[in-house]
Amino acid sequence: MVDVSQHELVPEHTILDEEVLEDVLDEYDIDRTDLPKIKRTDKALPDEAEVGDVIKIVRNSRTTDQAVVYRLVVE
Repeated sequence: MVDVSQHELVPEHTILDEEVLEDVLDEYDIDRTDLPKIKRTDKALPDEAEVGDVIKIVRNSRTTDQAVVYRLVVE
């Protein structure tokens, strides 16, 4: 079976620590629940991701080299 999360086209997904998460939420002046959602069943998520975690996704970008987005893990 193929591990989709290791495919070259899947961007890097990292679980944020609570300290880093607080900084991000403060920077954007939002709550955790205001973030876009990602389902726990998404194959690109790290295996240890749980509902309620926030994931940092780093994508390659032609205009900014890298684009960083955040997603809240839901059921």
